[in-house]
Amino acid sequence: MSENGLPTDVKVVLGTDEIVRGLKHYRRIARQDLVRAEQADDPDAFRRHAEARRDVYSRLTEVATEGTPEEVVRTALEAYRELPFVTGTGPGEHVEIKGRENALENFFLMIGLEPKVRRTVRSQRSSLRSAG
Repeated sequence: MSENGLPTDVKVVLGTDEIVRGLKHYRRIARQDLVRAEQADDPDAFRRHAEARRDVYSRLTEVATEGTPEEVVRTALEAYRELPFVTGTGPGEHVEIKGRENALENFFLMIGLEPKVRRTVRSQRSSLRSAG
């Protein structure tokens, strides 16, 4: 663990170009979801969830184009740790947080992050009550 509580032994097997390509793919999916939002049961929540995902992918793309793959992963892990838990809340509640969490977990799957690392960082997250 580093001094900020994040694991230091994270292995990144993808290069910058592969990470950027994957993030662009996820961003396109989020953009398509924005177009489809009006067809959803709760268009506003669906749109906000897609926008939150797109924002995460855009931010990680910026980091990837300016830094190393390890810096992108560190940024994603820090963002994940900062999210409060909203598990168990209603479908229309905290959709931005759920969207960011979904985007980060998609990113972790894309890069092949070891589940143990994600679980370690997840265990450091605060509950919504203590975060707000």
